[in-house]
Amino acid sequence: MTEPLLLMGAPGSPYTRKMLAVLRYRNIPHRFIVRGSPLLAALPKPKVELLPTFYLKNAAGELEAVTDSTPLIRRFEAECPGPRVQPADPVLRFIDSVIEDYADEWLTKAMFHYRWHYADDIAKSANILPRWRNITMPEATAQEHARLFSQRQISRLRYVGSSPATAGVIEDSYLRFLAAFEAHLAVQPFLMGARPSASDFGVYGQLTQLAHFDPTPAALTLAKAPRVYAWVGVVDDLSGLQPAEDQWTARDALPPTLVTLLEEVARVYLPVMLANARALKAGAPQVEATVDGKPWVQNPFPYQAKCLGWLRDEFRALGADDRRAADALLERAGLGALVHAAI
Repeated sequence: MTEPLLLMGAPGSPYTRKMLAVLRYRNIPHRFIVRGSPLLAALPKPKVELLPTFYLKNAAGELEAVTDSTPLIRRFEAECPGPRVQPADPVLRFIDSVIEDYADEWLTKAMFHYRWHYADDIAKSANILPRWRNITMPEATAQEHARLFSQRQISRLRYVGSSPATAGVIEDSYLRFLAAFEAHLAVQPFLMGARPSASDFGVYGQLTQLAHFDPTPAALTLAKAPRVYAWVGVVDDLSGLQPAEDQWTARDALPPTLVTLLEEVARVYLPVMLANARALKAGAPQVEATVDGKPWVQNPFPYQAKCLGWLRDEFRALGADDRRAADALLERAGLGALVHAAI
């Protein structure tokens, strides 16, 4: 791996913001290229265009485009010096992975829903997001990009499960998350203790949009969870933090507020995750689940089935004692099916 790391992304991308915050916290030198820059013409293209895209050397020494924030965080843990974002305790590390996945794959549903469901949010995103690619574009061009971009994004709502039928489920879940996280931040400054972990950066990435950019959820966050709103600004740059190993919460001293957050994962994300995996296995044209007592329908999403597989692999890799401890915590939060339900 060469330094400084080179990456491309956009301010409106929660995963870009997630990874930039990780790089700052870990003091990993990097160069950030805004999406749309002419500098990208000389760089390799990823197989699937996702944000952010890192440009890293492979085993043959050739530069390649690499995406997907979660595996990248694990790669940087192994290859880059600096403060770690994965707890040393394997049980805590597994729980951290569960919450990071919830942030990346469920909270992002709220982000996409609010952004492309409400008129004020659509107007702001349509006007600002395309301009971040080219600040100097002519006004007529900007307005046409805004029109086309918003049409395309609104048409994609079905992929995250957002519809008039599921809007209440998504919004109620976001409000419960805010209440639970607000309560947790009154106990400790980060999810896994007094130092940030991968799950903090996953949650932070989504909240850069939900709490600080999109008008509807930002107003809700400020009104109902000011501690959460402030936390987003703090996590943006943690480069001066010098954490100690004993600042992770001990597995036998997890605060009840963390269990409440895990219960929300079980309440909303788990049934969709399992239904999605079963739909893909059966070749079904759509995912059908019951979430919080209400019907949920969305297009199948192969990547989320991979996420479930990765979490199950991490659980199976635990030693026997650690697996029993993790299992007891999952059962306490109603998440046992995450690792035990048949697919």
